Amino acid sequence: MGVVSEFFGMLFGGRRNIVAETVEVFRPNAERQAQREATYNHAALGQFAAEFMHSRKGCFDRFVDGLNRLPRPAMALGCIALIVAAMYDPVWFSARMQGLALVPEPLWWLLGVVVSFYFGARHQAKSQDFQKSVAQTVALAPTVVENIRKIEKLHSHSPGVADTRGDVLAEVHATELSGNAAIDNWRAAR
Repeated sequence: MGVVSEFFGMLFGGRRNIVAETVEVFRPNAERQAQREATYNHAALGQFAAEFMHSRKGCFDRFVDGLNRLPRPAMALGCIALIVAAMYDPVWFSARMQGLALVPEPLWWLLGVVVSFYFGARHQAKSQDFQKSVAQTVALAPTVVENIRKIEKLHSHSPGVADTRGDVLAEVHATELSGNAAIDNWRAAR
């Protein structure tokens, strides 16, 4: 019994627990982790409370604080408004999207940089071949103009939009016998 008690005394004696200390190398102690998290949360709440201790702000400070809170909700509501606009008037929406196709790629990159810096993200500027992008955009312009013309013809007030003669002719052609030899042989076999 002396060897066993000596062994357990070595493991757990002297107010130490070698097993617990060894396990804590691989898995954090839950009680100590909870204490660290509580300390962290207390410090964070203290910092937040310190921000609002000085409630004597001037009109200008309150105005600027209000402006700083606007961009994110405005962007989110703007995206929702675009979706609603696409459902409400698809022709109007399509024409606007065709106009966006003319924006050169470097300008999109610049907008991305501005938005990224505004929201605190880091953005590394990539070198762009500006002349190539401008040439591609200029080459795309006639196609975009033609697409806008086609889209504008789809308005309900455009002449000929409700013309059904094409549907009637398609129906007549669908009921006529074809000159296809394979179909004629199949019909003869039936």
